[in-house]
Amino acid sequence: MPSFLPVLWKDQRLFILDQTLLPLEKIMVELDNAQAVWDAIKSLQVRGAPAIGVCAAYGMIVGIREQDPGDDSAFRAAAAKVKIFLATSRPTAVNLFYALDRMEACLNQCGESTPQQLFDLLEKEATAIFDEDVAMCRAIGAHGASLIDEGMGILTHCNAGGLATSGYGTALAPLYTAHEQGRRFRVYADETRPLLQGARLTAWELMESGIDVTLLCDNMAAMLLASGKVDIVIVGADRIAANGDTANKIGTYGVALLAKHHGIPFYVAAPASTFDAQTATGADIPIEERDADEVRCHGGKLLAPPQVKVYNPAFDVTPMELITGFITDQGILSGARE
Repeated sequence: MPSFLPVLWKDQRLFILDQTLLPLEKIMVELDNAQAVWDAIKSLQVRGAPAIGVCAAYGMIVGIREQDPGDDSAFRAAAAKVKIFLATSRPTAVNLFYALDRMEACLNQCGESTPQQLFDLLEKEATAIFDEDVAMCRAIGAHGASLIDEGMGILTHCNAGGLATSGYGTALAPLYTAHEQGRRFRVYADETRPLLQGARLTAWELMESGIDVTLLCDNMAAMLLASGKVDIVIVGADRIAANGDTANKIGTYGVALLAKHHGIPFYVAAPASTFDAQTATGADIPIEERDADEVRCHGGKLLAPPQVKVYNPAFDVTPMELITGFITDQGILSGARE
């Protein structure tokens, strides 16, 4: 079990583990206004679809409190304003909108009340979202651990571990559960350019938990899969369309193609809240394009011509036909690929 919490609500204050500082520094920072919550989500201080949803749920409370509403009407107006604002932070992760919509629905179901009563109501709902995420991740771990045999090699891409959720993970949850059950296996983590979530985050949290992990550059995945050292690929998801097409961190699509070519099972691990029935196919998923300097620079140092044009999508879409199955809190669902 990971020894950290990426999102913490304590004494009615919101804290996050600043993931932009990992693995060199492990620092919790407070988010005390709506802009700070928005910035934390946008800048990837908090990241991973489930963790973003939990942070946004508590962030609504923070943003409403900042406006100090004096009555029921002012409270609801403040809530609507904060919801719209936080929804603009990142477009791809469906959990962000799920959490914000759920907080709004909770408020709409309540009759006229005092601001304190409404604060208490939303705090209870946000905590329920947090607790449900923990339970869902544990269930994903329990179902997915059945796929992990003694001595296996497992490839993962980006970070869908405890840092991306309320503390246990999606793609890494089966690994944590299998590890707790005493099985030994090897994990290979792609570095995940350009922001190196695999190198900075996945490698760090697996080492923290005592799991055997080997880091590789993204362009080494093909050779690794060809070597026979990998038995299964497990990745997370930021949004799963109604037809099973899956948006995940950029580079996932390429790994799925390689896995199919080499006959290696490719699984997506995600809770029910990541499935978006309102999005028909992967072509309908909005893909965030991030700042060009994330590619031009690294560690504050320019590595490319300063004016060179850059293509920097944060996510790609893996078609359903490349997916062996989905590891969910409800069980393992078959994909299109056999």
